[in-house]
Formats: sequence, C-alpha cells, structure tokens
Amino acid sequence: MTKTATLSALLATTALFAAAPAFAQDAPPASPSASMVGDPEDQQDETLDAAQPGASDPQVEISGPGADRDDDDPIIIRGTYIPNPVRATPEVVSVLSAEDIARTGDGDIASALERVTGLSVVGGRFVYVRGLGERYSSALLNGAPLPSPEPLRRVVPLDLFPTSIIASTVVQKSYSANYPGEFGGGVINLTTRSVPDEGFFSVGGGIGYDSETSLNLGYTYWGSSTDFLGYDDGNRSLPANLASAFASGNRITRGENFSLDEIKDLTASLDNASTNLIQRTNDVPVNWSADLGAGQTFELGAMDLGVIVVGGISNSWRTRAGKREFGVALGAVDTPDAELFAQQTFDYVSTQNRVVVNGMASTTFSLDDQKLRLVGVYIRDALKEAQIKAGEDFEAISKIDPDNPTLQQGATSYFERELYDVQAVGEFEVGDLNIDLRGSYAKSRRDAPYERAYSYVYSTEFDDYVNDLRSPGNSATLSFSELDDELWYGAVDLAYYLPTAMPITASVGYAYSDNSREAIRRDFDFFPLAALPDYIAQQRIDYLLSDYNVHTSDITLRETTGGLGTAAYQAALETQAVYGMLEVEPASDILLNIGVRYEDGTQTVTPVTLFGETPAAETSLERSYWLPAGTLTWNFADDMQLRFGASKTIARPQFRELAPQPFVDYESGRTFFGSQFLTDSEIFNLDARYEYYFARDQIVSLAGFYKEIDRPIESTATNIGSFSITSFANAPKARLYGAELEFRKYLPFYDMGMDSGFLADRRLALITNYTYTQSELVVGPEDTTISFVSQPAETLASSIFNDGAPLTGQSEHLVNLQLGLENEERLSQQTILLTYASDRVTARGPNGTPDYIETPGVNLDVVWREGFEVGSKELEVKAEVRNILGTDYEEVQTLNDSELLIQTYDRGTTYSLSASLTF
Repeated sequence: MTKTATLSALLATTALFAAAPAFAQDAPPASPSASMVGDPEDQQDETLDAAQPGASDPQVEISGPGADRDDDDPIIIRGTYIPNPVRATPEVVSVLSAEDIARTGDGDIASALERVTGLSVVGGRFVYVRGLGERYSSALLNGAPLPSPEPLRRVVPLDLFPTSIIASTVVQKSYSANYPGEFGGGVINLTTRSVPDEGFFSVGGGIGYDSETSLNLGYTYWGSSTDFLGYDDGNRSLPANLASAFASGNRITRGENFSLDEIKDLTASLDNASTNLIQRTNDVPVNWSADLGAGQTFELGAMDLGVIVVGGISNSWRTRAGKREFGVALGAVDTPDAELFAQQTFDYVSTQNRVVVNGMASTTFSLDDQKLRLVGVYIRDALKEAQIKAGEDFEAISKIDPDNPTLQQGATSYFERELYDVQAVGEFEVGDLNIDLRGSYAKSRRDAPYERAYSYVYSTEFDDYVNDLRSPGNSATLSFSELDDELWYGAVDLAYYLPTAMPITASVGYAYSDNSREAIRRDFDFFPLAALPDYIAQQRIDYLLSDYNVHTSDITLRETTGGLGTAAYQAALETQAVYGMLEVEPASDILLNIGVRYEDGTQTVTPVTLFGETPAAETSLERSYWLPAGTLTWNFADDMQLRFGASKTIARPQFRELAPQPFVDYESGRTFFGSQFLTDSEIFNLDARYEYYFARDQIVSLAGFYKEIDRPIESTATNIGSFSITSFANAPKARLYGAELEFRKYLPFYDMGMDSGFLADRRLALITNYTYTQSELVVGPEDTTISFVSQPAETLASSIFNDGAPLTGQSEHLVNLQLGLENEERLSQQTILLTYASDRVTARGPNGTPDYIETPGVNLDVVWREGFEVGSKELEVKAEVRNILGTDYEEVQTLNDSELLIQTYDRGTTYSLSASLTF
C-alpha cells in the first residue's frame, strides 16, 4: 500500500485521543501533583483523603500507540492506591504531567525531562535515557513519530517544544510490541493539550536577565530588520543571478561556463556588510517572551465540540566567552612520558540570539466513548550567531611566520528550523472492541543562508592583522545549505476483550512510516586573481569584499563544493510493522503482557552529484526483525507492585551518519562526516522495578536494568594535520546496566501541629531521584570494523575503540532533587531544584588519544509561582533564578599530566519574571 493510500484511508475516519478535564493552567488543582491520580474507590479511604485532599484531581491526558484503554477496561488488577497512568500500562513508565512541568518552571520539554528519573539532557537539546544517546530513543507526538530539522540527527531536538503546548510527557523505559522497534533506552511520547471543560482566554509575557549576557559585552551583526521576530525580511534571499547559476548545474568558478565578468557580477550581487560585519555591543538585550491561549467547549446536541488554540514567541540572548584548544599527542599514548600538545588554542566570544515561534490548534469531537480530534502544530526556531576568535594555529601559520602564528577569526550564521505537523487520531469503542486509527503528515526544514567565516593573520611587518585571501590562515568563506525532512505515518490498532473467565485482552496493529530527506550544501571562498595590495589586505572584512574591490582587484567567488565528500544527498527510511499482543490476568494480582512485533525497514542514502562527477555508491540497508517483548506485573498489595520485563529492540543509523558529506557543528566547532558502511544495532533489554505508593501521590520505587547492544554506533575522530574529522563506526558490542531510585513525599504542616499561621495550609514537597549507570564497550582482539580511515576495508576494532571505554554521553551518576512549599488551597509554590550529572564522554579522542570528557556538575535553581484573583480573572506570577551556583561548562582532554581545554565557557545566572492572566 502506498503512503498516500494508507493515509487517505486513515484520515477519512481518524481523530485524536480523549479530551481531558480542565488544565492546571486554567484552574490549578488542590494537589500540585497531577501526574499521580487515584480512582474513585480511593476516596473511600478516609485516612488518605484527610492527609491528601487531592482525591478529585483531573486525570492526566495521555495518547500513545495502541488501542485506547480507560478505567472501565476489564483488566484492572489489584492496586487500589496505584495511580491511573501507572496502573493503566503494564510497562515501566515515568509520567510528567502539566502540573509537574509547571512546578519546575521549565520553558521547553528538554529542560523539563531532565528532572525525570534516569534521564539526562546533552547540549540542552537531546534527551539521553538511561545513559543511551538520542539514537537509542525515539520521540513521538501524540503517538506519531516526528521528522528532524537537524543535519546531524534523525531525532527531533526536544528543546523545540515549549511546555505551553504539552499536556503530559510519558517516558516508557520497557519495550512493548505496540511501539516502534527503534527503542533502546526508551520512548518519549509528548501529548499536546486538549480541550478544557470550561472556556478560557489567557495572555502572558515575561522578561529575563542573564548575568553573563544581558546588558553586557557581546558581538552581533545586522542580518535583517525583522530578525527579532525570528524571520528574515528577504535580505538573505539568494540574488536572482546566483539562483540562476545554482540551477545551471555548473560549478560556479571562472572558466568554460562563467566568464570573469559574470563571476564578478555574481560576487558583487551577494549581500555583504549586513551579513558579514561583526559589531561589538555593550548592551546585549534582555530576554522576553509572550503567549496567548484560548479554549472553548460547545455542545452540539449529544456531541461535544472542543477547540483550543495556543501560540507564543520567545526572544533570548546568550553570550559564551571561553577557550577552545585542539592538539595531538607527543609520544605513544600508552607511555608515562606522553603528553598533549596544543596545535590550536583560541579564546572566543560567541553571542547567539534565538527566537522561537510556536502555535497549536486542536479540534475535538466527542460522542460518548467515540472521540475524534485534529491537531496542527507549528514551531519555528531561528538562531542568529556572531563569533570571534583570537589565538594561535601553529600547524597552519608556522610555515610563514613561526614566531607569530597569531590569528583573528570571525563567523556569522543564521539557522532557520521549522516543523509543521498535522495529525488525526480516532478512538472508538464498539462493545468490547477498541479501535484506534492514527494518521499524520509532518515536515521539518532547516535553511542556513549566508554562513560566513573569515581569518586574518597578524603581520609583524605592518603591526596589524592582514587577510590577502590567498596565504595560509588568510581566507573568507561562504556557504548556503538546505535540508528538508518529510514523514508520512499511519497506524491501525485493535484491542478486543475476550469473553473468557480469565480476563484477556488481545491486541493487533499495523503501522506504516515513510521518512524522506533531501539535503544540499554549496561552499565558496573568495579568491583574488592576483596578489592584493597591502592596503587592501588590511581592510576590515566588509571593505575587503566590497563591490569596488571585487571589480577593481578581481576578487572572485570560487566554488569549493564537494571538496570533501558529496555536495548533496537524498535519504529515505520506509518501515512497515505488524504486531500481536496479549494482556492476561491469570490471577487478581498478576498481569502478563506479551507480544511480538515484525518490522521490515528499508533505509537508503543516495549521494547526489551536482556537476557530473562520478557519484559515490548508494547505501542501502534492508532488514526485517522479529522483536519479542514481555512484562510481568505482580501487584502483591494494594499499594505495591513488581514489574519484570525482557525484550529485543533495534537502533538504525541516522541519515547523517550514513551520508558522506561534511558538516560543521557550530556548538562544538567540530567537522562531522558520515560513513556509508554502518549497519543496524540490535539490543537485548532486561528491566525490573519495585513500586510502593505509601500514600496518595507518594512513592518509593527501585528499578534495575541491563542492556546488551550488538554493533553499537559510536563516533570516531581522526586528525589530518591541524584538521579533525569526526565520523562513525560500529563497535563490536556494548553492555550497560544500572539502577534507579525515586522518592516522592508530601508533609502537610498541619500534621506537624501547625494548624494556624502561614504554614497551616501548606505542605512540604520532597521529590528526588538518583540513577546509577555503568557502560562499557566490548572489543576483542580479533574483532573488526570499518572506519573513516580504513573504508571500505575492515580494520581491527581495537585500533578505533578501547575495550572497557564507556558509551558516549553516559554519566555514572544522575541526581535530581525538588524541595518545595505548596499551598493546598490555592496556587502558591516555592521550589528549590537541584540537578547533578557526573562526568561523561562527549567524543572519542582522535588518532587513539584519550576521549573528550564533559563535566556537567551541579545546577541549582529556584522557582516561585503565585496565583492571585483579580476580579473574576486569575493571575499567575512566576519568578525564576537559574544556575545560582554559576556552574561553568568544561570539556577537556587529559593525558598523564597534560591537558587540553577542548571547550570551556562561563555560564551565567539567569533571572526571569513572567505573568499570565486567564479570563
């Protein structure tokens, strides 16, 4: 079946999941923890009701793969005091509700997920589950997969999603067959906001101050007049003659296809000063944000129609000032005399202006147990950066002046990322048969016009920096790149409650996914046909590349596209899957969930040549897998249960890892290059968890996990002179194991004898978790792999990977602590938040040198939320202080007593104040 036919059939009858009662943002519940909800029978326990008056909390809205299950489903085993979201699934899950998110005050989902047991966030954007990188986890929106606007990853960065559009986030850590097979660490399912019981209109805004950035020294460039809104005014659009030259299919350089005059006209047509000239400012703007939201439910006879619309914009600035070094090892790395030598050492300052625009519209039709909902989500993330560097490059410059290898460099960039997602999901009940139909179309794009960089060398002759555009260390470059990622998805899930004495639910399902990507990059440098006069070589960059110099000194645009690898590629991943699953309750305290998924996937990456060269070979991976999964839940007491799970899952290479195209990551300054010889990873998973709900909303849980990964994909680095390339290779095997501890406790002050005064209607909230993880690569003496250096031939894996080395991104210790005061009668929360992550590997050291190690350290935040009644309106005020301890960023490489500062920078303390008014 084609993707169009599949989705046409689904979209004709599909909808999204059930509407939930009022949101916490609309009417804050008495109990601040909406993620742990009791059943009506729980209210019979008068002791618990007296201690915890939140018995009537709204249910958490969750939508994920598989036929819908509600509280009336026949399979509800014992567990009177176990919350609905946890009891409704037989798997190991963590639930983050809208109120949990509101308590921490985090502005995006990536930041909020850092508080969840077993999760860490790398680079502020990508979530690692149980120490496994984002490649081993998948992100879903309302149960449907998402495309990624990231050149380096197939996974969508979760910092794109503002918390204002999310109703709940579920992290499932044990696999079940109704989920996609790419499930290693876990799956993160985001559920968007649905419809409140009561209509509302809200407006909000906020401002923020960063001690390292706001009103301080920074660097920026003009760009365009509408950059502050996150949209370019057309200034960065391709000139018509350059667009025509791109479409010609010819390399843009002087010769047979382009005359000197044509090349000079192309060069002069480029925008110059507004995208090139970096300017110093001593008053970087403060951060600000604004949002709107509205919702209403209408009665149309027996049917309810609910509509909700939300939108927002945030404009934030960030300045990083620090050091970057790159070097080599002198001597054999396994000897005590070996040391690291810095070939490059730079001090740098980078100022980024990030603007995020988001919007969501949802329409829900409800008729008894039949529900239909359509959702549209739009997110735009524009990042504008100016960076200057000053330092030494001994490898490149020593050839012309060994005593003065000093450089001054600048770079400007503008990245536009957009995500469009349209979904339709229907949930229907026909007697004992539940039917879920899902369909979605999503498209993401990334456009990077006018990526500019230039380099000047210090000249003792002129006592000044010069750039002749020809000599080592003298340069000016320009790049244009685009990426489009498109995903069609459709799924049918059926669940039938068998008419047997033993409660049994049989589920079957089919899912289809077609993900395609197109990426292209055009690279140029500016090159004079003859040596430039000294007075021109000393000009600042916008004068140097001015129209006058272009025409009088013959400075021409010269295309360097494809100098390393391919200029463009097309990629696709098509999967079809069917599954069968049984939920069986052989006894009142036992629930067994077993199933198997058959998943067939075809993944291709096709290099595209632009100028008639011989194309690189296409990569094609065609694999089929049987993926069994089983979880046993023993609910041996009303408030306790044990879970045991085992499963087999997979992880596929990401498109970018397979594409032989260079890409510079501006966050780290590293150049990445794909490998066409990667293959899938297979994962064996074991999980166990004990849960004790000793009072309403309160829990102690202890979990253990073990994973064995066959052919894990790890990054590898290679030095080529003073240039380093990071690529990818399959290591032979890896093991990961660990344990998680979670504790949530509320202590009302009236239970401690304080029945009057400020604390009489408040309680102390203690929420904490700890994760211990160990991982290691398993590399035998005869194991082989294919690396960037050896391809296409095999080489010994031990020459690339060290036996026993930890997986990239895995911290041994993760700690989260929330300590707060909460009013049980109205919205008033004061919360202290602490997170700690121990050292972790960020990248493999090049040429066998030690790995790069990041030190995340301790982060301390304080959030104060307060609600007021202003007439008939509700006003919420939120004050936040982030990174109170001023923890800085440090990434280093050490060998014996020597050290390279791969990247360091100061992180400021941020202060923000926001308010929202609900009508």
